[in-house]
Amino acid sequence: MKERFLKKDDFKKFADALADIYRVYHIRKGRDENLHLLRYSGEVKDAVIGGVRPFEPLKNFFFYAREKVVDGYKDSEEVGEGEDKAFCILGVKNCDLAGLNISDYVFTQGDFKDPFYIRNRERNLIIAADCSKAIDTCFCHAVGNQHYPEKNYDILMSELSAGYLIEAATEKGERVLGRHAELFDAAQRKHSEERDRIRKHAGEEVEKNIKANEIPPYTDYKDIIKENIESEIWQREADACVECGSCNVVCPTCHCFYLVDASRDGDKEVRYKVWDSCMYKRFARVAGGVNPRRHIRERLRNRFEKKFDFFPQVCEYYACTGCGRCFSGCPGKIDIRKILKDLVREKKAKAKT
Repeated sequence: MKERFLKKDDFKKFADALADIYRVYHIRKGRDENLHLLRYSGEVKDAVIGGVRPFEPLKNFFFYAREKVVDGYKDSEEVGEGEDKAFCILGVKNCDLAGLNISDYVFTQGDFKDPFYIRNRERNLIIAADCSKAIDTCFCHAVGNQHYPEKNYDILMSELSAGYLIEAATEKGERVLGRHAELFDAAQRKHSEERDRIRKHAGEEVEKNIKANEIPPYTDYKDIIKENIESEIWQREADACVECGSCNVVCPTCHCFYLVDASRDGDKEVRYKVWDSCMYKRFARVAGGVNPRRHIRERLRNRFEKKFDFFPQVCEYYACTGCGRCFSGCPGKIDIRKILKDLVREKKAKAKT
């Protein structure tokens, strides 16, 4: 589909036009210099389109932290708690888009499909954006992802010095842009050249992070869990874990949930789907109180096994996108980059003996 150019002076007009149809969210820099997703208020002068990913993961918009799935005797498909107006998210980065590969597999494939997730994915609009820089926790290249969007979006905006290079990736995105054709100019070669220069610079920053932290490439990850089942790495890292579940909450691919039943109005049953964490002690507990993962080291190992062994086998994707949120949000500063480095090192050492 053809590329367009949007002047920076026309960005607010485009955002206002989107707001006529959608609840528009954009990324904004907070007082603490972290980036946050906020509801569009009509003021986009402080919106961040380039930059890096926000602290909150994209999954919040499609897989709610708490969602009603049964209300009395209504069919579950009729329940949903979302607002009637669909939403649009501006500036989504590739580490979040890559996370949708896992969420889509879990909630839309196989015999049991999640109607709430599917509805949210189908009716809402994703406007992606290139990362124009990297922060010190970014390591997307090391897990096989790029620092610019590749798929799972409707429209792509690449921030330039004078505006934005824009391209639709889906028919939905093309329809949105087509309705506001008067806002766009034809893209010129200089625009795509500037985009490529910005991408190259941001990519170099990611590579510097990888080199500085000695993170091995994803081609070295095969069997790193199986070969290190009894490694001392798990206990070493588990000693710093406080079982808060932060790593699961901020991860763009974690998707575990449990069901909670409650009574309302005395005799009306309501069921909620609520986020869960594999780092909680009760997570693996079964009937009779038996718990196959009583120790933190076992739960930590299971978390890595799921990301770097199970998902590559079943859907050919790592369940880690290299966003670095888990390390940023961990009070014990458990560093996934260091664990990967040490796992690969131990595996190679064993291969030599």
